[in-house]
Amino acid sequence: MERFTISLDEHLAHAFDEWIAVRGYANRSEAVRDLLRAELERSRLKAPEGLDCVASLSYVYNHHERELGERLTRMHHAHHDLVLSVMHVHLDHEHCLETVLLRGPAGGVQVFADSVCAERGVHHGKLNLISVELHQHHHHGDPRQPHVHLKPAT
Repeated sequence: MERFTISLDEHLAHAFDEWIAVRGYANRSEAVRDLLRAELERSRLKAPEGLDCVASLSYVYNHHERELGERLTRMHHAHHDLVLSVMHVHLDHEHCLETVLLRGPAGGVQVFADSVCAERGVHHGKLNLISVELHQHHHHGDPRQPHVHLKPAT
């Protein structure tokens, strides 16, 4: 692990310590590491060409909206290369919450998420995208079943 020192004015240090306490960090180092990871990830995601990712897309929709459930299912099937899993929860008599777990090129994932959230009747759509590095194809036993490991980029 590499160490570095930073200097903060008293006001900023106090505000940072309060933020750390509210968030439940054990120390300043953990908080700084998370802030750096978040900022590096934000920078990396500004140019997602060629970037691989894992993501969760969550949205609420009214299942009484004309054929919306069927349209969403068709979208999931049409992008089966990106969609890993869909969790569906009934919130009340009209509204459902879905969370879609995705994996693939960041640009494709973003386009898919935008198209789902743009559907009439979909509300509160939010994409959480995390860039990953692909590790080489390999197998643990059966050589006919190679797979790729994904490692968070930061």
